[in-house]
Amino acid sequence: MTSGGTRPKRPAGEGVGGLLSGLGDLINLAERLAEQSEQGTTGEREFTSPGGLRGVYGFSVRTGAGGAPTVERFGNVRDTTQGPVVSDTREPLVDVFDEGEEIVVVAEIPGVQEKDIHLEVNGDVLALSATGPKRKYEKEILLPAAVDPGEQRRSYQNGYLELRFTKTQGEG
Repeated sequence: MTSGGTRPKRPAGEGVGGLLSGLGDLINLAERLAEQSEQGTTGEREFTSPGGLRGVYGFSVRTGAGGAPTVERFGNVRDTTQGPVVSDTREPLVDVFDEGEEIVVVAEIPGVQEKDIHLEVNGDVLALSATGPKRKYEKEILLPAAVDPGEQRRSYQNGYLELRFTKTQGEG
């Protein structure tokens, strides 16, 4: 920011690279919002590059246990050591709830059919992937406790996947 409070203009030749480099500013803003907000907030941006790549980037800010804010990123823009890149695989927005004897996972994965959703559970880690005609999703989710993969219920409606897992013995 300049002293007048306006953001300096980027040179015209920066194109998508300039747009992608600004995503770090979006994350910093989300973290500041999380510190100031007691309620959750979500932000999402989409863009198409001159080459036709469609980028989706977003964040969800929630106040966690003990009042500590957590920022979860989602979309298909990844930060690498060479700078942000657009991937053909999206990371879905996921919420995880500990409900006593169950762990509930809700994932936003529109554009796929239920038969195309694949899950792999290993203790307290859930690997979620889905491939539709126009979208691919993939995310590894750390659960608050180990769950029994054989004891699960699944519901998929209007792009929202809800999973209910029973905690393993001794975790409830």
